[in-house]
Amino acid sequence: MENSFKPANADQLHDVIGWAAAETTTLEVVGHGSKHGLGRPSQCDCVLDLSDITGIVSYQPEELVLQVAAGTPVAEIEQTVADKNQQLAFEPADYGRLFGAEAGRGTIGGVFACNLSGPRRIKSGAARDHLLGAKAVSGRGELFKSGGQVVKNVTGYDLCKLLAGSYGTLAAIHEVTLKVMPAPEKVRTVLVLGLDDEAAIGLLGDVAGSGFEPTGLAHLPHDISRASHVSFVADAGTSVTALRLEGPGPSVEHRCGELRKWLAARGPLEELHRHNSATLWREVRDVAGLADAGMANHAIWRLSVPPTRGAEVVRQINQALPAQGLFDWAGGLVWLAIAGSATASEPHIRAAVA
Repeated sequence: MENSFKPANADQLHDVIGWAAAETTTLEVVGHGSKHGLGRPSQCDCVLDLSDITGIVSYQPEELVLQVAAGTPVAEIEQTVADKNQQLAFEPADYGRLFGAEAGRGTIGGVFACNLSGPRRIKSGAARDHLLGAKAVSGRGELFKSGGQVVKNVTGYDLCKLLAGSYGTLAAIHEVTLKVMPAPEKVRTVLVLGLDDEAAIGLLGDVAGSGFEPTGLAHLPHDISRASHVSFVADAGTSVTALRLEGPGPSVEHRCGELRKWLAARGPLEELHRHNSATLWREVRDVAGLADAGMANHAIWRLSVPPTRGAEVVRQINQALPAQGLFDWAGGLVWLAIAGSATASEPHIRAAVA
């Protein structure tokens, strides 16, 4: 047998994993490898490549349900649902450029295997919350399915939620069923300029607990904001704290106006409309600022912390190591780039998080 297997369908996948189980051979499950930089490197005997198990099986826009093979690129799925004025509300990230791979190659199976969620997680939930069902092959070579094709699944064990975030260690997913959502009618992003990390995280926490219903709350220190492809952000010459509002047109217009009044004393303000908003939040989602600022060859750390403690954690790390990064999820998700190896920075990172 070769060191790499590339099944074209579920039956071939079943055969490969059955053989591996019988021979006690370990398999690393991959799609296009765009997330190899996440976590520790795998120590496996063979590679199980699912990128040929691809294609949209069923799409019912009126039911907000999409059934798709796991190797299908997310970019293809996003274009398909956008044509029906719908979206993947959890904003799956594309970490290709961040980890030195090609952008736009990430697969939907990889998204759910890693439970990757973008800035809208604070409003719409994690990727696993949008997973209705899955078909997979277990490590014992058993074909199984979990969930169904309707939003209200109430029967049986919710195994597909268990698979989300398991990084391919529990089963090889070959098909997923997920819910999609209507795209918002209007999008506005209010920018507050010049806040330090502590003030920005405090502001984001205040807005998160308010009635403005934000769908994105992020803070970009100056080293990150100046790398943006949005001129209002790159040319600000300072840090940028971003607050996104989405929904029906009149509601967004009203909330945006009230939010600007509420923020007037916090610092200079700018406002982004649909195109610039989409570009900025795509950059936040994909952590493009670290790659665009020339930090992709640094040790990249992804930290999940209580939102109110994000700035404090980064301050403690900076006392030991020069770190650059950004804050998402109102400060609950911190991305950091640190020069040198991950091994050298790990003790300082873990001490600060603890």
